Amino acid sequence: MNKDFLCLSDWSLEELEKIFTLTSELKSKQKAGMPHQLLAGKTLGMLFEKSSTRTRVSFEAGIFHLGGHALFLASGNTQMGRGEPIKDTARCMARYVDGVMIRTYSQQAVEEFAKYS
Repeated sequence: MNKDFLCLSDWSLEELEKIFTLTSELKSKQKAGMPHQLLAGKTLGMLFEKSSTRTRVSFEAGIFHLGGHALFLASGNTQMGRGEPIKDTARCMARYVDGVMIRTYSQQAVEEFAKYS
């Protein structure tokens, strides 16, 4: 099942508890030297309209530890930075990556990106 994570209220308490339990287990295994490759062969597209060192580092490290690859895109280096509509960027990225995280200035942009990806 694919599900967008747009805001906390989209998820039930039970779903959130499952997510946090799983992440805690995976982090403990990683620290104990028992790597896991849950995202082997998967690519996360990371689109940053708004810069953030912590967000970038945490996502890149997390994807790496899960066996996947993170693809960093600053909006200034994409067609979005040249005026391309979000829906066009979303459609393009959705063809090439397995998941997308977007850091932007507005929730509306996140929701539009999800709608078209």
